Amino acid sequence: MNKKYALILGSSGDIGTDIAMKLADSGWSLYLHFHTGNTKITKLSQQLADKYPSQDFFMIQGDLINDDISVITDKIFALNAIIFAQGITEYGLFNQLSHERMSELMKVNYEKPLLLVQALQDKLASADFGRIVFVGSIYGKVGSAMEVMYSSLKAALNGFTNAYAKEVGGLGITVNTVAPGAVRTNMTADFTKEELQNIVEEIPARRMAEPKDISFWVDNLLKEEAEYMTGETIYVDGGWLL
Repeated sequence: MNKKYALILGSSGDIGTDIAMKLADSGWSLYLHFHTGNTKITKLSQQLADKYPSQDFFMIQGDLINDDISVITDKIFALNAIIFAQGITEYGLFNQLSHERMSELMKVNYEKPLLLVQALQDKLASADFGRIVFVGSIYGKVGSAMEVMYSSLKAALNGFTNAYAKEVGGLGITVNTVAPGAVRTNMTADFTKEELQNIVEEIPARRMAEPKDISFWVDNLLKEEAEYMTGETIYVDGGWLL
């Protein structure tokens, strides 16, 4: 059986790490991209290699703000899937957002991912099947005050998903976005107990998502049997948007 290779952007984040573990368990060989989480990814890569010795696990360090995408693409050979689990945000009023920070948000959340898609399309098209999955956000649909730029970029990803899927469907490539609601990660670690409770009370499922709730959908979208699902944004939010 031929090996399947997936590139995971942002593997050192809580969601990215969970996606890596889920895909490895499903038989995927992985390129684990990270920026500053060297220790975490080194440990993760070794754990996966020990548990799945017939699969390959490669570490790729790259700064999506300052580095050229070649630091990533030059290390990719076989490729069946790309998962974009990276992301940064900035809390504050939009009229106080600096041009420099706006540019950084655009590069990490939108520009560099699209450049990577351009550069790697041919590899995906030449594989037995190709998959692209973005980890988006419900804020790409409803928007969030104090995170206007982040919300706008996530909305743009939804539009890209829908349009690009139509362009590459004939190449055997599917393109989808998994858009979480509130997820319990390090990004919510600074919230107070009261703030977290207020969020939970707005969610019909009466809990925040765990990273595994997101990796489940990514894993399923990467299956060969999912070839007819494309161009969609799937909201995984416990009913928050209802």
